[in-house]
Amino acid sequence: MTGDKIDILKMARPSVVRLKPYASAKEEFKNFDQDLVYLDANENPYENGMNRYPDPNQTPLRYKISEIKRVRPEQILLGNGSDEILDMIFRVFFEPGKDNIIINVPTFGMFEVLSDINDISCQKVRLKESFQLDVPSILTKINKQTKAIFICSPNNPTANLMKKEDILEILEFGLLVIIDEAYIDFADGESWLTKLDEYNNLIVTQTFSKAYGLAGIRLGACYANSRVIDLLKKIKMPYNVNVLTQKKALDYIEREEIRIEEIKNILANKLLLKKELSSIGFVKQIYPSDSNFLLIKVDEANTRHEQLINMHLVVRNRTKEPLCENCLRITVGTAEENKKLMSALRLLDKNTKS
Repeated sequence: MTGDKIDILKMARPSVVRLKPYASAKEEFKNFDQDLVYLDANENPYENGMNRYPDPNQTPLRYKISEIKRVRPEQILLGNGSDEILDMIFRVFFEPGKDNIIINVPTFGMFEVLSDINDISCQKVRLKESFQLDVPSILTKINKQTKAIFICSPNNPTANLMKKEDILEILEFGLLVIIDEAYIDFADGESWLTKLDEYNNLIVTQTFSKAYGLAGIRLGACYANSRVIDLLKKIKMPYNVNVLTQKKALDYIEREEIRIEEIKNILANKLLLKKELSSIGFVKQIYPSDSNFLLIKVDEANTRHEQLINMHLVVRNRTKEPLCENCLRITVGTAEENKKLMSALRLLDKNTKS
């Protein structure tokens, strides 16, 4: 395999490889379990639960995530949402104004935004009509300046998992392969975390915003070869994950049964919503979904989106995305929220027919 032989240090920007990271007080002293007097970090000494800097390495949280995800702690980096992690990947590996990446559209919009922010050329390859990767077309886009291929699986906004055999082929191209798995907990397919030890060019990002219901605390995770993690740690802000986020995440992760039950309910509600949507006359197609949302094609997306907004129902209009003309993206809500949506759609459908 090519993917397990790549020299990660040669993939990174030389300036990052040479970089000596900032060492915070909490980095230099790590014996937090002892009953000690802390006079090292210029903190306010009066205890209020928040007066001390957070653990910069999120050690208890990272070790708990390690148990749940079945990856080694040294293969994990946590960030202020997966957006921060993706931005760090750009800054570590891609030389501004020189390197380029490949994305597969339509896909998660932050890939292109981060390319623009970091002055990295973004080569776009359109997905097949089936919303699967077009591997031959990806190959034609690769040149000497291509550093990475970004893949979202399950994909946003199309909701589908990408075929395993296509990604395995791409992993052999000798480039970094970044797979965003924000919605993997809702899919039947296996996470690419199981392949981390086989491919040192594989980077997987996940979030605690979806299945864990923790969007408000902004916590993302990066899983990769330990050398990749070490490079990312060089440019990480010292205290990027705050005390409140670490505590709340640990609390929720300990209650795994709640997450499992919520996922079960979301998937059941998705099946019911899909069935009911098929009865609406102006719904032309409901695409397969491995996520917690449905992509549907309607007669006129702009009109239907505006009508739903006027009825106090907010869905996402994706009609401007490639392959998504007249498509709406609908997040699966609670049973009650889905009933409100269907009542509105039935009313609109009735008015259309009359």
